[in-house]
Amino acid sequence: MPKNVAGLKIAMHNLGCKVNNYEMDVMGQKIKEAGGIIVPFSDKADVYIINTCTVTNIADRKSRQMLHKAKKENPDAIVVAVGCYVETGKEGVLKDESIDLAVGNNKKSEIVEILDEFIDIRSVEDDKTLHGTSIIDINHTNEYENMTLSELPEHTRAYIKIQDGCNQFCTYCVIPYARGRVRSRDMQDILDEIKGLANKGCREVVLTGIHISSYGMEKGEQLLIPLIEKIGDIEGIDRIRISSLEPRIMTEENVKRLAAVKKLCPHFHLSLQSGCDSVLARMNRHYTADDFRKGVELLREYFDKPAITTDIIVGFPGETEEEFEECRKFADEIDFYEMHVFKYSPRKGTVAAGMKDQLTDKEKSARSDVLLNLTKKQSECYRKYFIGKELSVLWEDEERIGGKRYLIGHTDRYVRIAAPMSEEAPENAGSGEVTCVVPRAFLCSDTLLI
Repeated sequence: MPKNVAGLKIAMHNLGCKVNNYEMDVMGQKIKEAGGIIVPFSDKADVYIINTCTVTNIADRKSRQMLHKAKKENPDAIVVAVGCYVETGKEGVLKDESIDLAVGNNKKSEIVEILDEFIDIRSVEDDKTLHGTSIIDINHTNEYENMTLSELPEHTRAYIKIQDGCNQFCTYCVIPYARGRVRSRDMQDILDEIKGLANKGCREVVLTGIHISSYGMEKGEQLLIPLIEKIGDIEGIDRIRISSLEPRIMTEENVKRLAAVKKLCPHFHLSLQSGCDSVLARMNRHYTADDFRKGVELLREYFDKPAITTDIIVGFPGETEEEFEECRKFADEIDFYEMHVFKYSPRKGTVAAGMKDQLTDKEKSARSDVLLNLTKKQSECYRKYFIGKELSVLWEDEERIGGKRYLIGHTDRYVRIAAPMSEEAPENAGSGEVTCVVPRAFLCSDTLLI
């Protein structure tokens, strides 16, 4: 039984994706169970844990900056680097004097035991410069790391990790090297976790992972749709959301089955990256723009006004003006609810970083501005469609807007809603009740105010 963690002030900071968020929540839960005291990262702590990200070179730099900041805040503290940057930057991590302990992916669930053992060794050696590692080569593991969330990190919503790893090897992406191959979580374990959270007030779950469309594929099965169907039967859960999906999963059979799950939110994030086939081929994306279009058409056939969101990378190596215009035109035709636009950034260790015809930042910025202006117009148009309609909202938090207190929530299509606390917002709204909204509103930035 770990003994050294009890009573320690431990500050935690998360960088990166929703999977990292889930894993950080579980790590924090384990630390509290062991008697550790979670304090704000700005406080002077005994231990600093930074859950790192490596998706871009900038993410690497931010990870290093936070690690160095922690050591500067308290030179006597134990600074722990955890996660993706540890996997891809092992050499630099082991040389970095700001890092006392390095913990790789697939070891996060053991954070308390690893920290406890390190404190024991350091006390015996009586050497505060001693470094420790618990790094595994993530690319040589086939086991899913079991982690279970038993406490709600938010009032009404919980992210549920269902798988890890990716087998796609897109030419711009380093994540398969940081997260390893596809590994799927046991379905019953997922369902048990959700049932437990539902009993504690969770009303909405968001299924997340590194490549959730691959859930079950290492077992020779496509299990995402059956999983969603089973979650739909869990009492107490009002909404099911899905994080980023591969466009190829949107076959007519799959979309039809999804539409039959009444608790499934009509909000689909389909990762596009480019609307130009020649760029998609250089990215090694395994589908065409027409494949993507057909998936969207099926969603709009089976769901009423679904929210379709996506990611697009501009300025990929060799992207010509004609290729970008093809992408812009495609995005205009699809008419997304939201586009997340990224300027291509070369990532050391990837195929794309060595490609010819790298674009200048000026060219990337100009193309990014074009798509950002387009998504601003499309998003505003989509939100305005719901003005004057009766909506269901899952209330989540409070916020001040223009000096007034508002209750904040989202519709099933992830349109943000704000209701004055003293008027239409019910007293029990914070408990997670799904509530009908008075059908009058006006658009304020990205929020419908009622």
